[in-house]
Amino acid sequence: MSLSHTHTHTCTHTLCDLFKHTFSSLSPGGSKVHLAQLKRGIAILPEEDRRGRLHRKMSDLSYSCSFCVRLKDRCPRPHGLLNLLITKACLLALLFGVVWAITGSECLPGGNLFGIVTLFICSVLGGNLAGLMQLPSLPPLPPLLGMLLAGLLLRNVPYVNDAVKISAKMSAATRSLGLGVILARAGLGLDPSALRRLKLVCVRLAVGPCLAEACVTAVVSHFLLALPWGWGFMLGFVLAAVSPAVVVPSMLLLQREGYGVSKGIPTLLMAAGSFDDVLAITGFSTCLGISFSKGSTWMNVLKGLLEVGGGVVAGLILGLFLCCFPSRDQEDLALRRTLLLLGLSIFAVFFTHVIGAAGAGGLCTLVLAFIAALGWNAEKAPVAAMVGRSWDVFQPLLFGLIGAEIVVANLNPVTVGKNQNFARCAVIVSSVLVTVFHLQEGLGVACVAIGLVIRLLVTFLLVHFGGFNWKEKLFIAVAWTPKATVQVCVCV
Repeated sequence: MSLSHTHTHTCTHTLCDLFKHTFSSLSPGGSKVHLAQLKRGIAILPEEDRRGRLHRKMSDLSYSCSFCVRLKDRCPRPHGLLNLLITKACLLALLFGVVWAITGSECLPGGNLFGIVTLFICSVLGGNLAGLMQLPSLPPLPPLLGMLLAGLLLRNVPYVNDAVKISAKMSAATRSLGLGVILARAGLGLDPSALRRLKLVCVRLAVGPCLAEACVTAVVSHFLLALPWGWGFMLGFVLAAVSPAVVVPSMLLLQREGYGVSKGIPTLLMAAGSFDDVLAITGFSTCLGISFSKGSTWMNVLKGLLEVGGGVVAGLILGLFLCCFPSRDQEDLALRRTLLLLGLSIFAVFFTHVIGAAGAGGLCTLVLAFIAALGWNAEKAPVAAMVGRSWDVFQPLLFGLIGAEIVVANLNPVTVGKNQNFARCAVIVSSVLVTVFHLQEGLGVACVAIGLVIRLLVTFLLVHFGGFNWKEKLFIAVAWTPKATVQVCVCV
């Protein structure tokens, strides 16, 4: 390029000297003609030189492109599974980079976001592994068992528990989200005709076993563990609540397979289970207020009744709202109904906690979902399917967090005094730990076992006049024993 530039400059200088000589020797008239010709010559030479340089550049570019093409053809390009794995790894790395750029240390080991994501992935893997384990002539293990074990391991394995940390506030919020979703799913799954036919059995099943177990546990814990009566009844109502996260998915599965549908067993257990939880939470809140507040006992009892009534009324109003909005002429009707249903359910659970009426939230969620399903009629199927997919996300989180609340190092006998200056939550959690994990003398196990035996007997007797055979009665009694969700949501 430097030689070409020197050559062009020399030619231009020579032509300029020739122009000056010619201009001085020619007449004025002829000089104008020669001037124009010489100017055209001067302009032509650089233009030709520029074209040559452009041609050389295009040749170089063409050679580079051909080299890239040959290099691309020679490089190995993975296909199939390897290509899929590399693509997903790149997407995950990109997603992590974006999240890290936004949240900073929250997505790194020790942060809440890292802990939630790790717990979710491990819980899903644990649930899948548990589902693959099957003994001969027996059904496979429930996935929730693997999810519980995954959370337990993440919390108690050394060095791992330092990296996977979730704050108490985020853990409680996530569990409340899962509780709202499963109660909404239960409300959608209720059969109105079976509920109308079994309404008396439903009331007996919702009230009788819960009160019986709570009272027996209170009496036994008072005499065996020397707990005050107020703490004993709080403990009794906590242990008496049946787990909706265990009962509802199981009953929906039986309902989908057609087992017990003719006699309304799935609907009976889902409806009674939800009311059982409301009764247990209301009883716990009432005993808590009696034990730690300075107000009248009757006012605390009245507050519990108002929670139940307020939850029913609020559920009716919100359910009627969902029947009218959104209207059937809107696009993506099922999606909008699902979003509104889940949003109102979760809002009801959190709002009632904020105002100190935790028992009303679950009942409000159940009633609004049931009323909305009545209004939608046959159109509730796509909404129920979307809510079910939402539960597939919250189920690993819920049971993983429940397993992560168990710290093996803390499962030692604990002595609870009668000091009234203890913080309220510390007193409640300590009393629960005393009873459930007082493993040295077996008194805690005795309290739980006696309460469960009484619950089984009372449940079997209360469904005696419901038109069920003895196998169905035994199934209902056993299905009325799971404990998990409410206990953790209330006590932790």
